[in-house]
Order: sequence, then C-alpha cells, then structure tokens
Amino acid sequence: MVQQGININDKSARRYHWLSGNVKDFVVEPHDAVVGDMKKDVVLDMTSQESEGCRKTSTDIVKENPKKLKKTILSIRPVHQKSLQEWIPQSQETEYTIDAFSLPRNLNWNTVKRVYDFHPKNYEELIGIRGVGPATVRALALVSEMVYGEKPCWEDSIKYSFCVGGKDGVPYPVDRATYDETIEILGNAIEQAKVGNKDKLNAVKRLRVLTNQ
Repeated sequence: MVQQGININDKSARRYHWLSGNVKDFVVEPHDAVVGDMKKDVVLDMTSQESEGCRKTSTDIVKENPKKLKKTILSIRPVHQKSLQEWIPQSQETEYTIDAFSLPRNLNWNTVKRVYDFHPKNYEELIGIRGVGPATVRALALVSEMVYGEKPCWEDSIKYSFCVGGKDGVPYPVDRATYDETIEILGNAIEQAKVGNKDKLNAVKRLRVLTNQ
C-alpha cells in the first residue's frame, strides 16, 4: 500500500509505503513494515499496541452526549482563544497547537452526533462511520490523554527508508551493486553471529525472503 499524508500547516507531503502480508487485525498494527522518505518527531499512531487504552477511551467518549465532548474540548483550549468557532468556517477542520499536541479548532458536530446515535461497539466501528476523519480521531485521542490519562502512541512508525535508492528511480536509480554488497555483508554478519544454528537458519531464511533469493 502506498499512501500520502499532507501537513496542513506547511502543506508539505509525506509519502510512505506499508506492507501487510500477514495482517490479522485492521485496527491494531495491521502493517508488517512502514517505510518513507522522512521521519517525524511527533506522529499520532492510533494503530499501535500502546494506543489500546486510548482507543477504548475514544470509543467511550463518543457514546456520551456530544455536548459533553464539546464542553471538554473548549475547556482544554489555550486561554487566549475565546472560541473554537471564531476563527474558521464551520465546514473546515484545521488545528491549533497545545504544546506538542494538535487539537482541531472545529469539528463537524453533525458527524459527532451521528457517531453518538450509532453508538459504536469498538474502535473499528467508530472509524468506519462516514465522516469520521483525522480531525475527529485526533480530537478524541487528545481528550483521552489530557482528560482521562489514556495516552496514545506519539512515535513515528516509520523506521527505515530506502538507503541505496528508490524503486521508482527518485531521487536516484537503484544501485544494484550496492544492494548486492549490502546483502553479502548481512549474510556474513549472520554467519558470524554468536547465536544458535536454528536462529541463524531463521535469519538466513528471512534475508532470502527480503532479497527474493
């Protein structure tokens, strides 16, 4: 899967690739690996195992009267902002910052009411409701943490990027010689590692799968 996210502050784009060859759960860490062209210091990852408590709390929050959620969001806004509604039209969903956190200035409260009426049983049902987008997910996550103490994962799931070229030739062509050398180095490292034969064999098998050998 190839996806792209847009930073609403500076309009920059981040494209990332994720693999889910062994997906068992579409909500909890459905990806086997995620790679991209840049790593962020703070990224809300609601698929992480660490976000389990936050997911449950988010689901509980939307089962309560929307007026309570609106009152809660207003109560944790910066003191200099008088109202969520004064800055932008009702149809837009943008954000402001509370320390390292981002909270939407305005939510689509019709969507929140729809979610309340639906009464989702779990987080999968919650995010599957039409109209529930990044702003709603982010707002619920932040209320869960700041009000109820259920902290989500803020660690970027991107671990590694293409180190010797991108498969699409951007920004530079794939260097097959360097790839082969890297594979050879990894193979030698496995052979020399002070681990059992079974562990070595499994490591070699994983390397062969990754290199299609």
